[in-house]
Amino acid sequence: MPAFSLVELAGHVGGEIQTDRSDRYSGVASPSQATAQHIGLISSEKHLAKALASAAGAFVVSSRLAARIDRPGLIVANPLAAFARITALFHPEPALQAGIHPSAVIDASAEIDPSCEIGAQVVIGAHSIIGPNCRIAAGCIIGEHCQIGANALFHPRVTLYAHTQIGARCILHSGCVLGSDGFGNALENGHWIKIPQIGRVIVGDDCEIGANTCIDRGALEATVIGHGVKLDNLIHIAHNCQVGDDTAMAACVGIAGSTKIGRRCQIGGAAMIVGHIEIGDDVMVSGATFIGKSLPNPGTYTSVMPQQPHADWIKNAVHLRHLHSMHERIRALEKQITSSGTAS
Repeated sequence: MPAFSLVELAGHVGGEIQTDRSDRYSGVASPSQATAQHIGLISSEKHLAKALASAAGAFVVSSRLAARIDRPGLIVANPLAAFARITALFHPEPALQAGIHPSAVIDASAEIDPSCEIGAQVVIGAHSIIGPNCRIAAGCIIGEHCQIGANALFHPRVTLYAHTQIGARCILHSGCVLGSDGFGNALENGHWIKIPQIGRVIVGDDCEIGANTCIDRGALEATVIGHGVKLDNLIHIAHNCQVGDDTAMAACVGIAGSTKIGRRCQIGGAAMIVGHIEIGDDVMVSGATFIGKSLPNPGTYTSVMPQQPHADWIKNAVHLRHLHSMHERIRALEKQITSSGTAS
């Protein structure tokens, strides 16, 4: 494990050093696990007491809270982002072992940069192109005419259907599937007729796609994931969707077809978004929220009721079923009151 002084860390992530003793630190840790050789994080005031009670030797902290810490600190504008970069310094990815495992099955027409590491039982289809410094781990399947940008990391068992395009520096986790058919069917005489899905999936640079997340190919055009998009595990993005740059989604989000989501949106876990709508830039959707119409304006949107005792929920559900009739009765009473006031 490498060791760094605060001076060296500041050289990597920026920031101002407070009370430097030229100590060297061997890692990062949570408050419950930290020792004097570890660096801790104070990202907000609610974490301050627990952090100061730990044995951490130094902290990454904001200028607003720096005066309240009792040991060396690295003062930065964005403690969480700086801590992420510091963690990466202590835990670098293993060096690439350039070469192709003997068990890999690669079409003769595929183009693989010699700097790539291709793992056991990887399958790469005809005319696919793998850029420099990519790591394709065991069991991945890359279909025909796929393109993968430089420095991509595929964990085991990633599947790309034909014609899928992945940008540079993307991370794809185990079990994710990109380019599978969209759910397109036409009803004829009581039977479903499959609509061929002839589009593809295009993923921009610097994206991360979580385990068992599925992104469907477009029916006619491409499903497009912008640059810097972060997708958690078990997400489904249906055909023809567009997701703007730097949008993030938590686990179990479901997005129906032909939906357009703007840039820098944050979609909470298990949110459900219907198809054929548009969500603007800088929209935040709370977890488990149902979005049934377009949201052109930035802001936070929530539709889920907070938890409550089951007996109370039953009572409230009864009232919800009668909202329309209650509304009509109130309107009638308002008209009656207005009429009485006019007559007097």
